[in-house]
Amino acid sequence: MQDLTRQLYLNRFSDLPDSTKGVLFLLVAALGFSVMVALLKVAGENLHVAQILFVRQAGMVVMALPAILTNFPGSLRTRRLDLQLTRVGFALVAMLFGFSAVIHMPLADAVTLGFAKGLFVTVFAVLILQEQVGPYRWGAVVVGLIGVVVMLRPGTEGFSVYGIYAVVGAACAGAVMVIIRLLSRYDHPNTILAYQSLGVGIAMLIPGVYFWKWPTPVEWAILIGIACVSYLAQLCNIYAHKWGEASMLASLDYTRLLYATLIGWLVFETFPDAITWMGAGVIIGASILTVYREHKLKRASGLGLPGQFS
Repeated sequence: MQDLTRQLYLNRFSDLPDSTKGVLFLLVAALGFSVMVALLKVAGENLHVAQILFVRQAGMVVMALPAILTNFPGSLRTRRLDLQLTRVGFALVAMLFGFSAVIHMPLADAVTLGFAKGLFVTVFAVLILQEQVGPYRWGAVVVGLIGVVVMLRPGTEGFSVYGIYAVVGAACAGAVMVIIRLLSRYDHPNTILAYQSLGVGIAMLIPGVYFWKWPTPVEWAILIGIACVSYLAQLCNIYAHKWGEASMLASLDYTRLLYATLIGWLVFETFPDAITWMGAGVIIGASILTVYREHKLKRASGLGLPGQFS
């Protein structure tokens, strides 16, 4: 009976349009990432961020091991080792700074500043990929960065150095996304996944051991939960982009702010103030505009129409 019910639900899901499948997986992925950062914030009350990242990465390596071993050692054969190592370095900084911001800032604030990575993608696409960016996208980047400054509140009592951490993490995350675009021209996705999982894990081995504090049983459960939820959320994100349209999914990804706000209110008893909402609106609006313009002009280019990424 259970097998019959499961098959019925699978058949119903398979009959859905691809765009609907993509949206459903994206919403689940956004919820998963929000739960992950909430667990991270709880774990960070007593454990160092380096230890948390090391355990998280070790858990993700274990879960990614079947994919790595399927074509081993081919899964580690890369045509651009320099790019792989550069990507690992940026990813390491992005997670260390981004996780530190999550631990020490209100959840919604840290998540919102993390959205600034979309603005930095434009900057790094010009620097690394030599993409041509026009006035619309540059204008959106400038407006978005103004929103970042509004949220940072420099010169006021609301300013926190961890806000700078969040922005640095977002910038490095943007660099990672652009490097992945470039790497995809040379290496298989499994190779990119393998270097990400193993590279960050190895890099965090020494600091993870140095800052090690033996977790309680509850903390072990939280750390394992962080690794499992991270892996499942990333898996849902992959399936979302397999079926859904990238520009639409990029816009829906901002539901993370709604999840983070709700979790922050229910679990940590924090709620964003008016300045945070204003800055968040500017950052998200500017980020959506950059995605929309890029998508629109890529489609125009695909139809043989002239134009640049503006």
